[in-house]
Amino acid sequence: MDKLIIKGIRFHGHHGVPEAERHVGGHYEVDATLGCALINPGNTDALADTVNYAEVVSCIVEIGTQQSFRLIEALAEKMASVILEQFAVDAVHLIVKKLRPPIEQPIDYFAVEISRNA
Repeated sequence: MDKLIIKGIRFHGHHGVPEAERHVGGHYEVDATLGCALINPGNTDALADTVNYAEVVSCIVEIGTQQSFRLIEALAEKMASVILEQFAVDAVHLIVKKLRPPIEQPIDYFAVEISRNA
């Protein structure tokens, strides 16, 4: 299966279990891999024949900034389901990272990784 890969989509979102964390918000990063046939756009060189990655990025950022989830598992699931509904892809693989989560021990990020098929 061919793939489109988008790395490092960043946004500030209001997600988390504690109400205070949802209120203040935090920084998130998403890596997306979209499974789809790329032979046709490879031959036609036409944007209309492929998945517009700028639109996928906008979709991910809109969900991440306009909706609020307690768990990033739910955030990732929502992103995957919308991508599968709105774009001509056969599969989506997401890594959703909560950067510098508010826990006692400092860590770079916490992440979930999911794969869904159409």
